[in-house]
Amino acid sequence: MNFNLDPAYVTIQDQAQACAREIEPIAVEADKMSEVHPGVLDALRKSGLCSLMVPRRYGGTFENPDPLAICLVREVLMGTSAHADSLFALQGIGSYGITVAGTQKQCERWLPSIAAADDLAALALTELETGSDLKALKTTVTPEGNCLRLTGEKSFISNAGAAALYLVLAREKEGHSLLLVPGNSPGISITPTPEIIAPHVLGEIRFDNVELAANARLGEPGKGFSLVLATLGVFRASVAGAAVGLAQAALDEALRHTNGRVQFGRPLSRLGAVSQMLADCAVEIEMARLLTYKAACEAVNDPAASLHYSSMAKLAASEMAGRVTDRCVQMMGRFGLVRENKIERLYRQARPMRIYEGASEVLRESIAKQLNQSIRT
Repeated sequence: MNFNLDPAYVTIQDQAQACAREIEPIAVEADKMSEVHPGVLDALRKSGLCSLMVPRRYGGTFENPDPLAICLVREVLMGTSAHADSLFALQGIGSYGITVAGTQKQCERWLPSIAAADDLAALALTELETGSDLKALKTTVTPEGNCLRLTGEKSFISNAGAAALYLVLAREKEGHSLLLVPGNSPGISITPTPEIIAPHVLGEIRFDNVELAANARLGEPGKGFSLVLATLGVFRASVAGAAVGLAQAALDEALRHTNGRVQFGRPLSRLGAVSQMLADCAVEIEMARLLTYKAACEAVNDPAASLHYSSMAKLAASEMAGRVTDRCVQMMGRFGLVRENKIERLYRQARPMRIYEGASEVLRESIAKQLNQSIRT
């Protein structure tokens, strides 16, 4: 077994690191914002990294979006700026349904501009009363002559108000359909989501009898869940990658502090309790990294069949990031509590990762279900 990355992936890591270095001076400012930071967006555009999100024939880097490459970039970006990580990730999360099920005209219209980050994308699933239980959502789409009518509300939607297009999951008769909705469609209104623990571009979206072309539906009527699962199959492992990058950045920060601060006549890092916490952090990060890379590699080969690996990686890495950042704050003492100190920022950013794109408890249920099915078969 070869655990070394192929040269193509190392090159992508280098590109991501160059982008992160450009963003670093504005990271604190960007991570406080609930709207798109123009400097971060400009750096992403210049980096060309968003080309990883679409197929080569539409301006992409690989034949199809590569889960491992995406994972590696998120690991780097999240260690510098959650704002940058989110903008990058959503270009794929909010467009993959088009890659899988869009018409040629839709792909040609949207995917090149997604690759260039000229248009921002969003995936609208969550509703105020519907989080993990997506089958209970109330947004509806109704065929009407030669068009579709979309009515309902979506809540806590990343990139709301900034996106040029939304992929919207809506109830259609007895099933659920995924719709491509241009952001400038008449009948769409956006209001800000209440500020969360780690600022993020979030909004509430209202669809008031929005008229869409009949081909706005991606895939077959009522079969939208398959496209959502396809998106998760490719991108869930990348959430784990982001969690690993965040935890690594926290450990790096704690190492700098504990090696530079002397207490009881020696560096903090040489004190027993602190050295043990440093070691625990390093071990947990490396374990999560290996599982994350395995899940991403499995998703390269067969995203749908490997979703349980991605779920395990996301669960393990996001829970690990919470533990590691907590330890790092503890090691840094009062200095870790200072507002806008990097470790304080990472501590806040780690907490939502255990909730979005699959809450830890929901992931445990799905992993256990998979285990039980394997026993019965």
